[in-house]
Amino acid sequence: MTDRPLLLLDVDGPLNPFAARLPRLRGYTTHRLRPTVWLSRQIPGSRRHRRGLRVRLNASHGPRLTGLPFELAWASAWMHEANTLIAPGVGLPPDLPVVEWPESFTADPDGLLWKTRPVLEWAAGRPFAWVDDMLTARDVAHVAEHHDAPALLLRIHPKWGLRDDDFARLRGWAEAL
Repeated sequence: MTDRPLLLLDVDGPLNPFAARLPRLRGYTTHRLRPTVWLSRQIPGSRRHRRGLRVRLNASHGPRLTGLPFELAWASAWMHEANTLIAPGVGLPPDLPVVEWPESFTADPDGLLWKTRPVLEWAAGRPFAWVDDMLTARDVAHVAEHHDAPALLLRIHPKWGLRDDDFARLRGWAEAL
């Protein structure tokens, strides 16, 4: 553990711009992967199940992320599989810490993203930035009210993934702490 803030990484949206309309995004390579969380929602033996999930990854993201003044961790439904399936494709170390979810995709009584409460518990009072495509103003307000340390919740559009402006904003926020 370091005194650097945490950077919590979601896979789908920030690293995998799954909603992109172009079949080939500049800088991205398409992979066919079979994460457990996705396979559990497919019909066994179906064409989709056999082919795997199309995932677009940019190999420049890993070096750019590790160059930021953060301690990196996964905050994704991919959980530990992010280390084995995603890290190699983006150039991240294969042993990043992982936020483990008690339950995935469950409805929150206050309308928060299902990850928000576990993220706060996992951060344990440390400053953190969190990149995710599903963050809302409710999540931002909840974190501001229930987390005493600085926090940046950065919603990444799933059409574009992480972009230059996002990296600049993350760096600026961390350096301003």
